Amino acid sequence: MEEIAREIGNELANGYWFLVGVSLVFFMNAGFAMLEAGFTRAKNTANILMKNLMDFGLGTICFLLIGYTIMMSAKHNGFIGVPDLSVFLDWGEFDYSDFIFNLVFCATAATIVSGGMAERTKFSAYCLYSIAITAFVYPVEAGWVWNGEGWLAVRGFTDFAGSAAIHMVGGISAFIGAAFLGPRLGKYVKDEKTGKKKARAIPGHSLTLGALGMFILWFGWYGFNGAAAGDPSELGAIFVTTTIAAAVGAVSTMLYTWIKNGNPDVSMSLNGALAGLVGITAGCAYLDAFGAAIVGLVAGVLVVVAVEVIDLKIHVDDPVGAVAVHGVNGVWGALAVGLFATYAPTDATGAGLFYGGGASLLGIQALGVVTIAGWTILTIGLVFFAIKKLHGLRVSEADEIMGLDFTEHGMESSSYADFLPAASAVPVSATAPAPVSPEVAVPVTDVSTGKKLTKVTIITKESRFEALDAAFARIGITGITVTNVLGYGLQRGARTYRGVAVDAQLLPKIQIDVVVSKVPVRTLIDTVKQVLYTGNIGDGKIFVSDVENVIKVRTGEEGYDALQDSEPGEE
Repeated sequence: MEEIAREIGNELANGYWFLVGVSLVFFMNAGFAMLEAGFTRAKNTANILMKNLMDFGLGTICFLLIGYTIMMSAKHNGFIGVPDLSVFLDWGEFDYSDFIFNLVFCATAATIVSGGMAERTKFSAYCLYSIAITAFVYPVEAGWVWNGEGWLAVRGFTDFAGSAAIHMVGGISAFIGAAFLGPRLGKYVKDEKTGKKKARAIPGHSLTLGALGMFILWFGWYGFNGAAAGDPSELGAIFVTTTIAAAVGAVSTMLYTWIKNGNPDVSMSLNGALAGLVGITAGCAYLDAFGAAIVGLVAGVLVVVAVEVIDLKIHVDDPVGAVAVHGVNGVWGALAVGLFATYAPTDATGAGLFYGGGASLLGIQALGVVTIAGWTILTIGLVFFAIKKLHGLRVSEADEIMGLDFTEHGMESSSYADFLPAASAVPVSATAPAPVSPEVAVPVTDVSTGKKLTKVTIITKESRFEALDAAFARIGITGITVTNVLGYGLQRGARTYRGVAVDAQLLPKIQIDVVVSKVPVRTLIDTVKQVLYTGNIGDGKIFVSDVENVIKVRTGEEGYDALQDSEPGEE
């Protein structure tokens, strides 16, 4: 009885973990949303979030109605299953756990494409794509791999958690979608010297969101790879290989970009961790620590090379690196099983090439990669071609410039509402004082003295304002005007973003305007120089210009006398 109870307990525990793993994979949707939002511009954040939501919403409906039975039907002819409505007609015998397990993976394949097509896709067109991939494209090829009757499965093709069946499919779909769309406005420009097309960096608005998304995805990947583990020992091994590949991938990318570009690239290193995770997904249960480390090492370099080739050579605009992370490393992960599998995953093959099993496993892995890729290229290519011709795929130039949050969803700065200009929320009439005539306010007199007036404009870092303000008080400056501005100086072209030189990175500065007459201009200039000087780029600049006249509106005073009190912007 004790052994029976133990077996029942183990079965129940395994069932619980299976569904916990499914929940972790579902939570990865939050990671994709945060990563994609962070790597794109703020004006498109709500659009990114909505696409990720609809990938799962529409995906659930499509997978429920047709996709699941195409993929996992018992009536599978090796190529495709026979669709039925067993979930509605035979609820008591329906395999609930298997359905929800396969659903979350299907939605993942769909949502990978969102980032690659970000910032210029019609939302309605994206919904049509999402329906197509979850209802038909993904279920057919996934059935080849994971349905016991699938033609690749019976030949020994091994993809434990989906490097090829999920990630490669999503990456290829992202590439095709981005190619059909064309690049974002201003992404590629003609080089005046060479006449060739060159890439411009369009940095994302929040590395913080990008990093949060990456860590959520890494966390969810323990469920992604581990949900189907057969026993606790295998689950532990999967956790270890998954961690090794991700960590080595991140470090590999950091070192490679550091050596190549002179600085460790943050956004690329985030991609490097994800590349390692994608790479280990196919073989997480079959590779040892050494194999996992090699997968991560190669993936970390491969993702950088692929991003730069796609962007700089092929000129396909992928804002988040979805093609390189998922597509290229999905291929690498599937082939790595044929190289580093420590034992034969199925009776139809041997171990990996480097573990004494010969080339049989590598051969079937290559066959699977080629056929799944071919299916995806054919079907997704037709899907995007039809959408573009019959419905339209891309928003207008005006809509893209304004941002998809507003033009596609009618939400002005919806993701960062607290940063809306106050003037847009407060009616002018609510704060404007009642006007009075000059005669009632103060008698107007002309007291112009003819003394020279000079305007001094200082552009510098916001962090230097308090020191400047204190120095102004010491020399008798009683009024200034401060404006937040954006600009660039000598840093132009000195840095890179994802391997592309940043040729016009606008940096936040403050502009301080002072008009002086009584205080000597040289005294003011020397004071500012003394406060701001560090010897480094970015100390600031001082502009000096003559002022023809100053008129104080309230009193009518002009020139020198108009400056002799402490109203804002005046001495």
